[in-house]
Amino acid sequence: MDSSASASASPTAAAAAAADADRYTYSPRLRWQPEVEEYFAAAYGRDRFARISEALAHPSCYSCIRVNTLKSSTDAVMHKLMNLVDQNGLCGGINGLEIGQQNGGEQAHEGNSVVHKCPYSGLDNVLFVQGSGPHALHYDSQPDQSIKEVIVSRKCAESVLRGAQVYIPGVLACSSHVEKGDKVAVSVAIEQPAEDGGWTVDAHHEERKGLYIGQGITAMSRSGIFRVPHGVAVEMTERVYKLPSFNDVLEGEIFLQNLPSVVAARVLDPQPGERILDMCAAPGGKTTAIAILMKDQGEIIALDRSHNKVMDILKLAAEMDLNCIKAYKLDALKSVRKTNEAKYIGEAGSRTDAIVTLAEDSEPCINKVDAGTTNASEDSSTTSVVQTDNKKTDDKRYVSKADLRKNLRRMRNGPGRNNCSGGRVENSKGFLPNSFDRVLLDAPCSALGLRPRLFAGEETLESLRNHATYQRRMFDQAVKLVRPGGVIVYSTCTINPGENEALVRYALDKYKFLSLGSQHPKVGGPGIVGSFELSTKKYTEEWLTKHESQLVQRFDPSSTLDTIASHV
Repeated sequence: MDSSASASASPTAAAAAAADADRYTYSPRLRWQPEVEEYFAAAYGRDRFARISEALAHPSCYSCIRVNTLKSSTDAVMHKLMNLVDQNGLCGGINGLEIGQQNGGEQAHEGNSVVHKCPYSGLDNVLFVQGSGPHALHYDSQPDQSIKEVIVSRKCAESVLRGAQVYIPGVLACSSHVEKGDKVAVSVAIEQPAEDGGWTVDAHHEERKGLYIGQGITAMSRSGIFRVPHGVAVEMTERVYKLPSFNDVLEGEIFLQNLPSVVAARVLDPQPGERILDMCAAPGGKTTAIAILMKDQGEIIALDRSHNKVMDILKLAAEMDLNCIKAYKLDALKSVRKTNEAKYIGEAGSRTDAIVTLAEDSEPCINKVDAGTTNASEDSSTTSVVQTDNKKTDDKRYVSKADLRKNLRRMRNGPGRNNCSGGRVENSKGFLPNSFDRVLLDAPCSALGLRPRLFAGEETLESLRNHATYQRRMFDQAVKLVRPGGVIVYSTCTINPGENEALVRYALDKYKFLSLGSQHPKVGGPGIVGSFELSTKKYTEEWLTKHESQLVQRFDPSSTLDTIASHV
């Protein structure tokens, strides 16, 4: 009797263990709108798009660090990182990764399997710091108790996969009876199809199967998590992906930046003394990269229409001791100053001839890579931002009660979230045509190449076309602002050919004086060739010829480069 009961229980226990093993894993499936999925399958081929879609749901397994060569050298930073690992563990041995002791100075660093120099020509100021994953974790529970869980939002989970902790605003739900110091499994609730045809977030038990991103220790009780507005909710101890974290590490000497973004600044090839425009510059990574390549000599105009983002650019420039950057609050669609129309038309003929002539030696480049998106709901007035000082400009200036209250709040609360003391906004009329040697347009885009991405169902074919229309308007501004014979680099961080190859096709067809130039460094693969037509024949999209496709760079997240998806 006892023996029979034991035999019958064994298969049940085994089945339960197998179910748990399948459940407590990280195996996400990226959801797309059916029409968008068909569009991308037509562009890439169904098998390749499936690989891209799978790669997008996982983070890259390394961090790319750009060295500020005006303050240090690549070798010096490499040694400093190694010393930090040896002395302090650098976030637990780079999030738990151990770097073995090696002797022999430079040779030891060169051969290290975690921190090493970028192997691509022309990127000698770049270091790679290797992470690891995905790891199979064991989610342990107490005897006679189910595993305690904290369920987080998709955005929170994407940050955790990149190395962040779980912060209170990202927590959606929590098991009952969770106390401070408890070990919890962290899972993510992702949007699911709703009955009305849209999407809804449901933290249902079954929907989280295969969506467990790690384990951690709660920093407070369940009641505390839902009572306080901010702070760390869970300190992660085990992660599906162990990636390096560089908070407060070598500030001013290094900048964490995706490889395609580094390439975009290099391809622009800025020279000391030139005047450069970065049209959508926040948070300032490419802007500072350009300034360093120019040896901080010349002038870089950096634009963004968000006041706080402009302050971020100024803060980063100050942190890196860069003086050639001027940041303005300005809608890039209004970046061309309005002049006498007849005068500008009169200059158009000579402009075209000059570009064709100079293109033989320095061909204008139209490229693609990383994107910084801009919030369309923010103020788009044409204004500039400058740092305020404490000097009195007018002793008789009237100060309203509202200004007094604002100043009192600032004194009481301290600096804002950007750690800046504020800024003064002034009117600006934009910039004159033909007034820049080179223009970088890192265009606002659908951002469908950023990793990790756990949901993509919000984009439709219509919304993708709207992104492309907006980018064309911005590119039109860039063409007016660059001088004859100058260079335009166009970049995005999306896999959408409509925002990449189709824009290049638009530029070459509309502006006959433009031509694609060769790129250095050339790290990515070729662009997409051909065209796309909807089955209803209501929409046709033209891409590139075979020759043109070799003059752009497309970064495939499923390739061995293991970057975000972008286009240069």
